[in-house]
Amino acid sequence: MISKIGIFDSGLGGLTVLNEVCKYNPGLSLVYLGDTARVPYGSRSPQTITRYAVEDVENLLSHGVQAILVACGTVSAIALPVLREKYDVPIFGVIDTACAGAAQTTKTGHIAVLGTQATVASCAYNRALEAIAPDLRVTGLACPLFVPLIENSFLSDDPITRLTCERYLAPLRDTDADTLILGCTHYPFLTQAISETLPKVTLINAGTALALALPELLGPVKKHDHTQIDFYLSDEDTGFLHIANQFLDTVRVGETRKATFET
Repeated sequence: MISKIGIFDSGLGGLTVLNEVCKYNPGLSLVYLGDTARVPYGSRSPQTITRYAVEDVENLLSHGVQAILVACGTVSAIALPVLREKYDVPIFGVIDTACAGAAQTTKTGHIAVLGTQATVASCAYNRALEAIAPDLRVTGLACPLFVPLIENSFLSDDPITRLTCERYLAPLRDTDADTLILGCTHYPFLTQAISETLPKVTLINAGTALALALPELLGPVKKHDHTQIDFYLSDEDTGFLHIANQFLDTVRVGETRKATFET
């Protein structure tokens, strides 16, 4: 039986997954790792992304976790096969469950995916959707400015963020795409701005999709009276605490500890 689960991301984004996991699966013992010293991952090479992901997993394993959730769209797209081959613990990404939710939601058969440059270039979402239904049409849009904006507290109420949304999402305005996967776990922090830019499109939160599928994916998991979370960051980040505690509705981030990586 699994008694402790690790979750990691390059920074803030994984908190949107953690929030949903705790909402739908209360009573878990969790370790969250935010690699705030090296965010963002999405503009890095596949080799660098994979190296960072391996170091993140090694760090989580040092805290005794027995399963790992990759709460990062970029790592899920680029490094998940390597991680699964290298480590003998269950490791799950955010792509398959998000695609399953999108395929069930779309009425037009046209699904858009927002992601980092690395995620969109990998075509990982395209392959996952094609495996579900080959006739689905997929439009991928890279939104490289979203993560830096979010990490610097430029969220949905900021005019710069709204203009950026309008610029990135303009190619979808006159299409029949009716479902949009937030293919980077940072992007739910911009749900309001994205929804107002594309009001007729249904958004798929990858964290929600993974959280709902978690009992089936993990099998028996030890539960506690209260959810237990240890937070580790690779660099001090006051913005992390501010945004987390202002916008998450289930998780509250308290004390964080320093995460270090062996070289």
